[in-house]
Amino acid sequence: MNKYRQLCGFLVLVVVAGMVAGCAQRKQEDVPQFDTVNVVENFVIDENSVPIFPKKAALTTDTAQRFSIELPKRCTVNWDNQTVVSVVPEEPIEMVRLGVGDPLPDLQVTDYEFSRLTVKETLDKLLEGVDISVIEDGELNQTVSGTISAGNLADSVELISKMGQAYYSYDAVNAEIHLDNRAKWMIKMPKNESIIMALLDAMHGADVRNLLVNWQDKTLVFEGNYQTEREVAKMIADIASKKYMIAWDIDVYRVYPRTDNPIIWMNLLPAFGDNNIKMSIPGVVGRALVVSPEINTKTLQEFLSQQSNVVLISQGTFVIPNGWQSRFDIGQCSKEDRLETDLVIGATGTYGDYGGKNKIDAKIVLRTSNGELSSFNIPSDVGDNYVIIGIPTHSFVTTPETLISPFAELVVFMSPRIISIVEADKLPAGADMPLVGDALRDFLGADI
Repeated sequence: MNKYRQLCGFLVLVVVAGMVAGCAQRKQEDVPQFDTVNVVENFVIDENSVPIFPKKAALTTDTAQRFSIELPKRCTVNWDNQTVVSVVPEEPIEMVRLGVGDPLPDLQVTDYEFSRLTVKETLDKLLEGVDISVIEDGELNQTVSGTISAGNLADSVELISKMGQAYYSYDAVNAEIHLDNRAKWMIKMPKNESIIMALLDAMHGADVRNLLVNWQDKTLVFEGNYQTEREVAKMIADIASKKYMIAWDIDVYRVYPRTDNPIIWMNLLPAFGDNNIKMSIPGVVGRALVVSPEINTKTLQEFLSQQSNVVLISQGTFVIPNGWQSRFDIGQCSKEDRLETDLVIGATGTYGDYGGKNKIDAKIVLRTSNGELSSFNIPSDVGDNYVIIGIPTHSFVTTPETLISPFAELVVFMSPRIISIVEADKLPAGADMPLVGDALRDFLGADI
């Protein structure tokens, strides 16, 4: 009997323990389970945590800083529809000063002399007895001297301001002449985007900043001082006097050999024929080849892909007036940040008579932030292309060691184009269509 009681008691204990275990298991199932718990600076981080980031300074974000309407126009080349030579009508480029204010009163000035006075002092003396105040908004320390025999007030104020490299505007409501050492201008540009690009490149080269370009109505607004005005006016006059502009369309590749051997460039000769490799120009580093249109971006990549992997690093275009110089920043149009994005391709070019033949006489310079890497003087015919080879990728490596193969190299493909600017009434018949072949060359030759 006692054994029976003991057995029953044991069974009851087992049942109760099982119930307790079942409850405990159910309670554990109700508790969220975490695989890992990370503790960072006394904060527990799990998959349900809200990320905490350090506060950043109030600066424009990188992606917003890089936004530019100009880049798609500058960093895109349509290799399937490239026009080697194009003819565009001549259009005026006009520079108009903004913020000139109201017209000055119609007053006459006679026998007015001034000597070693500032612009404000000269105008204060001129306007004695007239209810017009002169306010100096910018610092103007230059003195002027001269005589005005006769003229109206507007011409006299304009003359005195120019002599002192100042700008004036008139507020008729408050009867105030405001003087400043800076002003704002609008340039009414031609419709052709290549000419617009040439003007923008020239202004960037002259360190004219804060350019506001309206691509819809083809206007450009900038501000600057008297020196800026003179430089921009000279650019406009020079561009307007040119009959030609030279543009370069560019592809930049990094080439990785598939084996532990460099690219065998001599294979270009049997691949394309001797007649399609016209010139070979050595530089301090690398070599420039002048090639026929048979060697283009497509055929060059096909040749390279037989020996290597080819990665397009950058692509774009830049335009210069005939005889000018400009540059192409690889990093500006790069697909992503790479070692080579520090590279700048500079070009100076002239199209015209070259020893009795019409040629593009160009100097191409490769530069990095450390200085000039190499340069090439390249005379070529219209329609020829350039291929720059043999620039080691290790030229851009700044660390003692790298995973990049010592045989990886930079390859630059450049295709020059001619833009002929002619008077609208002298456009050849059918100029709205691209000129090709002998008709194109005859038209260009007739203008030299």
